[in-house]
Amino acid sequence: MVLSEKQKYELNQAIADYLITNGYTVACKEFCREANISINENAEKKDQLEKKWTSVIRLQKKVMDLELKLQDALQEVTTGGPTREKRSPGEWIPRPPEKFELKGHRDTVTHVVFHPTFDIIASASEDATIKIWDYDSGEHERTLKGHTAPVQDIAFDHTGKWLVSCSADMSVRLWDFQTYQCVKTMHGHDHNVSSVTFTPSGDHIISCSRDKTIKIWEVSTAFCIKTLIGHREWVRMVRVYQDGTLIASSSVDHTIRIWSLPSGECKSELRGHDNVIECIAWAPDSAGPHILEPVPNGGIETQKRSGPYLVSGARDKTIRMWEVTSGLCLFILTGHDNWVRGLLFHPGGKYLLSCSDDKTLRVWDIKHKRNIKTIDAHTHFCTSLDMHRNKPYVITGSVDTSVKVWECR
Repeated sequence: MVLSEKQKYELNQAIADYLITNGYTVACKEFCREANISINENAEKKDQLEKKWTSVIRLQKKVMDLELKLQDALQEVTTGGPTREKRSPGEWIPRPPEKFELKGHRDTVTHVVFHPTFDIIASASEDATIKIWDYDSGEHERTLKGHTAPVQDIAFDHTGKWLVSCSADMSVRLWDFQTYQCVKTMHGHDHNVSSVTFTPSGDHIISCSRDKTIKIWEVSTAFCIKTLIGHREWVRMVRVYQDGTLIASSSVDHTIRIWSLPSGECKSELRGHDNVIECIAWAPDSAGPHILEPVPNGGIETQKRSGPYLVSGARDKTIRMWEVTSGLCLFILTGHDNWVRGLLFHPGGKYLLSCSDDKTLRVWDIKHKRNIKTIDAHTHFCTSLDMHRNKPYVITGSVDTSVKVWECR
């Protein structure tokens, strides 16, 4: 250790003062002679060595505390945060790095979805195929071929027996997931079919298209039993509320429409976004208390807002939370640097997950209205995401042609 002359002088004075104060007179005289200092010089320097010693101890403790914090930070970087044992399943969120990167598609992955019971996922692509993967092993299981143009959306029914897909070839196809065969092909749309989903009962399929319409199909007969008309532009996405009474649709016309499923009547139109609305998602019951928390003027005002709630993401880079009955936008989440392409509520209801053309996967704390986790998910636009209802996994799809499996903890 190299000390300056002044530091040496002050240290020697402190040592001499310590010796004389504690009665080590002979040792002090000998030390002062060798250090070439005077004892009288130390008369006013009481307890200097003790102060320096205690200062060293305090600094050592501070260093140890900082080393512990550094270890925690390194663990956060390496493992993504607290271990699974320290968090409840309702708080598990995706953490980098990805568990698997699944490659096999030759073009943009447009949609990804978990099977409700099997350990498999399905991915749709602009290469006109649907691929089935085992997310536990990362293995490719099989490829479903039948569409002749980009596959835009896919969905399983609640049993997992049926998979429905829609395509730019203007068709909707129903696949038997026991034989992996296409059992029905539904024609009726006049343009690109952009989104498709099952009703909660599994008896009907809802599709929407660039032809500005929404169609309701009967699964048993493959007949179109109703066509909903109201949007002025391309309908981008359609989703059914959990009790099967309402349909929400988003469009290039910057609006969201809420439809009554039994009657086909448009109940309301939600306006607020100033660009194309790419994605929507209904909030589960578990999210209700967290959504209401940020609403100003709680109490009576809060009690009036009983839901249901809907979240939307758009090309204006924002995410909006809506109370459907009143048509009120409750709050806006900002942070993405490009189009918001996918939205999903965490099963626990506390978080909202989103993916975007800014290549990130983000986790939002609904109660506090803030982004709590940002993952650089892909090397190109991130187009779709899904989260398993019962197991700690999230999947994402991208223009980079890959599907990634993220473990939650």
